[in-house]
Amino acid sequence: MARRTVSRREIADQISAAEAAEAEAPVKKKKKAAKKKAKRTSRSKKTVEVRLKAFWGVFNQSGKQVDRFEYSDREAADERAQALSKTAETVHFVQLVKEVINE
Repeated sequence: MARRTVSRREIADQISAAEAAEAEAPVKKKKKAAKKKAKRTSRSKKTVEVRLKAFWGVFNQSGKQVDRFEYSDREAADERAQALSKTAETVHFVQLVKEVINE
């Protein structure tokens, strides 16, 4: 059996008839109930304030801390690094060290 061919004119007529019927029908808009969105709770952890204290550390070439001085005693730390560099014949340097204060 042969297939029936599609008539594009008939399809166009059906579409225009449907549009005309839609235009004639009274438009009733349904009011949708407004949904309240649930407030999103924060998933991130509370940040804990960490207090730090600064020191001057005297280190050797391998990065090992040899001595530690208060932050206000930078000159003493520099002198200690120079003295160790001369006696031990290895380079010592001064670097800022921060430590956490546990209360």
